[in-house]
Amino acid sequence: MYNLGWFSTGRDKAARDLLTVAQRSTALGEMEAELAFVFCNCEPGEARESDLFLKLVESYAVPLVCFSHRNFKADKGAGWRLEYDRRVMAKLEGFHPDLCVLAGYMLIVGAEMCQRYNMINLHPAAPGGPKGTWQEVIWQLIDSGAGETGVMMHLVTPELDMGPPVTYCTFPIRGKPFDKYWREIEGQPVEKIKKGQGENNLLFKLIRKHGLAREFPLIIATLKAFSQGKAKITADKKLVDAEGKAIKGYNLTDEISKQVARAIL
Repeated sequence: MYNLGWFSTGRDKAARDLLTVAQRSTALGEMEAELAFVFCNCEPGEARESDLFLKLVESYAVPLVCFSHRNFKADKGAGWRLEYDRRVMAKLEGFHPDLCVLAGYMLIVGAEMCQRYNMINLHPAAPGGPKGTWQEVIWQLIDSGAGETGVMMHLVTPELDMGPPVTYCTFPIRGKPFDKYWREIEGQPVEKIKKGQGENNLLFKLIRKHGLAREFPLIIATLKAFSQGKAKITADKKLVDAEGKAIKGYNLTDEISKQVARAIL
């Protein structure tokens, strides 16, 4: 059985939903894999959202490892980051994941941890698109007047959101139903929109809705590809197919779009 390690900060409902989708897919046999452990960089009592996430993990009877980066940072001060990763790896020594998934993990993984594990990250933008959290990505898309965005899974490197794509899909944010909301903010600086409506802005919410609808099927399609041997990560951290040939990432736009059309409309 292909073993997955799951890393998350558990900071919102999306983090819980992603875990639920992955757990359900493994339980139903939709992918030939199982969750070997879940790691969370928060501990019980730190925040309401992360507490909900930890309770969810426990309900699935998946081994849970918690280690608060906030408390560790407060104790260690400057230079805490490398030592934190080393402590995390020590806590995970008993597990041997074939692949680790960062799904809402809000820390940049250092070079030593990247080398220790094969890791992929969910990022709410297309290859070459904006970096940062999903909120930051959407504001950058609005600010630039973008016509398209996407979602990708990429190899984890120490540089934020810079690893090569494993799988991705794209979708337009112009045309129906987006144009109406672009017109509503026409000529307004993005900072004004942030201060006025914030994340309640209808264009912001619509972009998020369409991106989120693609995250779940993309992550499952990616994990299926790895568990079935269609995608592999070599010892020197290169992405290859089943025959060992280098690949630059699978464009799953058509496949994901068909699933989303049934779910979102």
